[in-house]
This record gives sequence, structure tokens and C-alpha cells, in this order.
Amino acid sequence: MLVEPFQIVGNVYFVGPEAEHSSYLITTPEGHVLINSGYERQLQTIRGSVEKLGFEFGDITIVLGSHAHVDHQEGDAQIKAVTGARVMAMEQDVPALRNMTPGDKPHPIDRVLHSGDTVQLGGVTLTALLTAGHTKGCTTFTMEAQDGDRAYDVVIGCGYGAGGRDLVNDAEYPNKPDDYKRTYELARTLHADVFLGSHGQHYGLLEKLPRRGQGPNPFIDETTLPKHVNTYEKQFQEELVKQRPPAR
Repeated sequence: MLVEPFQIVGNVYFVGPEAEHSSYLITTPEGHVLINSGYERQLQTIRGSVEKLGFEFGDITIVLGSHAHVDHQEGDAQIKAVTGARVMAMEQDVPALRNMTPGDKPHPIDRVLHSGDTVQLGGVTLTALLTAGHTKGCTTFTMEAQDGDRAYDVVIGCGYGAGGRDLVNDAEYPNKPDDYKRTYELARTLHADVFLGSHGQHYGLLEKLPRRGQGPNPFIDETTLPKHVNTYEKQFQEELVKQRPPAR
């Protein structure tokens, strides 16, 4: 389902490409940050969204991603080719991204991030936090957005979900359950006036959209992040019980 681009809060915008997958534009006077490039086939949709909002696609100077899955970062090389933007990624996801080569294009990585690193542009500071489990380098970004006379804590989360994933028999990722547990613990320490995620259902996109312009901004809701963590931690625990046979 296509969703029209819109301002979420301050300089943070939803730019599609659809309800299922979420890409975000963080605007600054010195260029813009794009979080999640999506599939290559979604480039024109994202570009159209950026331009509908009145911004130049070529002014994107930094590309970030929530995690190394094709539905969120396949388009990195394509967007870099169009805009010249620097692509940055969490260290633990670099190997997976290096293997993501649509059309045999090498995956660009211009800066390797480590948990706690900051990305700064035009007076905006994003902090990259390792919230591993969904992938080894799953990354949550935090920032402050000024809207009118107020500043809001914005958290753009990685996928915290574990449903249907191999948690205990993944030879390439044996510490996955421990990483998920650390992620939920870290996520509970974060404060988010606005919580966003890599998929619309993570933050109630379709439920909140109809309420835009009908009163207070529905995306400013500090209960969204705790609810999200509770839901996905419960899912993780249930999945772990199913995959680990009871002790005898």
C-alpha cells in the first residue's frame, strides 16, 4: 500500500516507499540524511516522495540503514550513484552488506559505525546504537527534532522482532538470543517522544495516519516505544520456548 510522504515532526519526514517499508528523510541546511534506501525498484518512489515534499533528491549527502536486509538497504549503491551520498553502516552488518550486490554492484560503505558513534550534519546529530539480534548489526538511531518551541526525542528503531527466526540453531550467529536480550534491555532505557521503525506496523503507521490534522500529532506518543518492546520481547520469549526443548 502506497503512503503519501508527510512531515512526522520537525525536520523528520516519512518518504515511503509504502506502508510496509519505511524510509525517512532528515533535512538540514547543509544536506539531508536518508534512512533506509529500500529495494532498488523503490528508488523512484522514494525520490518522488522527497521531491513532493519540496526537497532536492540530490541534496541527500548521507545514507544510513536500519539493518542489512535487502528490503531496507538494497538501494544503497543506486542512491549513492545518483546523489554521491556517503553510505554509513554499523560494523557488525558490514559483511552482510558486502554480500548485497544487486546487479553485481559492490555495496558502498564510506564509513563504518560503532555503537555510540554520532553522525552529524547541518546542526543535526544522530547517535547510532547497536541493537543486534534481527541482524548482527541492527542499528537504532536517536536524535532530537525541534518542532516549534519544543524539542522532541526521536528514536528510529531497527527490527526487534524474532518471530519465525532461527534463534538457537544458527551456526553463523550462535549468540543471537543473548543479543536480542541485550537489545530489549537497551531499548527500555531509551526515551522516545516519537518512535519510528523500519516497518509501518512497528509504530502504528496506518492507525496514526488518519488522525493527522485532527488534533495533537499522533506520532508524538511516548507510549509507542515501550509497547513495541513489550510486544516483541514477548514474541522472542515465546519463540525461544518453542525452539528450545524443555530440560529433562
